[in-house]
Amino acid sequence: MLLLPHGGSLVNRQFTNVECNQNQIKIELDAISLSDLECISNGAFSPLDSFMNKADYESVVNGMRLYNGLPWSVPITLPVTDDKAKQLIKQQEALLIYENTVYGKIEITDIYKPDKLLEVKNVYRTEDVSHPGVQNVLNRGSWYVGGKVTLVNKPPRKVDSSYYLNPKETREQFNKNGWEKIVGFQTRNPIHRAHEYLQKTALEQMDGLLLHPLVGETKQDDIPAEVRMKSYETLLQHYYPKNRVLLGAFPGSMRYAGPREAIFHSIIRKNYGCSHIIIGRDHAGVGNFYGPYDAQHIFAEFNKEEIGITPIFFENSFYCTKCGAMATIKTCPHDEKDRLILSGTKVREMLKNNEPISPHFSRNEVISILRDYYGE
Repeated sequence: MLLLPHGGSLVNRQFTNVECNQNQIKIELDAISLSDLECISNGAFSPLDSFMNKADYESVVNGMRLYNGLPWSVPITLPVTDDKAKQLIKQQEALLIYENTVYGKIEITDIYKPDKLLEVKNVYRTEDVSHPGVQNVLNRGSWYVGGKVTLVNKPPRKVDSSYYLNPKETREQFNKNGWEKIVGFQTRNPIHRAHEYLQKTALEQMDGLLLHPLVGETKQDDIPAEVRMKSYETLLQHYYPKNRVLLGAFPGSMRYAGPREAIFHSIIRKNYGCSHIIIGRDHAGVGNFYGPYDAQHIFAEFNKEEIGITPIFFENSFYCTKCGAMATIKTCPHDEKDRLILSGTKVREMLKNNEPISPHFSRNEVISILRDYYGE
């Protein structure tokens, strides 16, 4: 039997062919808010059915829990400008628009001004504006609007629409496959040999793998979703058992919140039906803002039953020339000089400079796809 969703049941706030009164007041969404609207509405953010009210927001910022005590680590907010905030009133229904298209509605319950410096300090563990998550928070509107939402139109798709499986659909597929132990893997990067090693090691003990790339907003220098998806398709075709992996696109946006985002990603994959999630080195991190295993240590702040999904922790993996195989420090006795370790940032630099990349770091098929992208 699959794990219950966070809070006990999946939210469904998706309604098509809903009449929208164009004379209603409108709130302009940014790309992050648009993806959050979809994730609230399709159940990925269960039990949230709203952009957070003030009580939930402050509880999450200060204590990583919703106001009712349920674990939740990242604020899900709808920012608006000072001018827009003055136009809104509680109990009012507003249309949610993006690039002149209506995508949803909100029943406004709260209009409040957050302490953004406290938010970034607690959520991102820094106030440094070079952190992309901090930048996003500080550059968005200075007021937040809370209220229950309804999705009335599907947002634009960055990859093939068949990959946009919502939590209800992934759960149905898991049941159809007879899977009960499913490990999820969150990624915003192409899969290199280190990722493949973690996935296959975990898959040895599981019924199936949900390969779940995030296709919402990411940093400007991250590889586009359509290029990453092509690399995933190629890998799965040649190197994974076809009956034991489900590839799905997660429409959420990256926060780069490191430890807090590891909890956030775990709850989301629990909603999609996963029983386990891989948490490797510097999960959802950026730069040097977090310790390499902070995203693993944070799970100790919650009871296992509260989170529900089981994290599988991995050390940093590498190719050892003496072992002749992928390994971690738990299995390899050799010196660092014998280990091939490359970061995603370093690989991007090598690709841009058209430098050779060892097949021990990444499959040739993946490198070929990435070279085509960087060669454009």
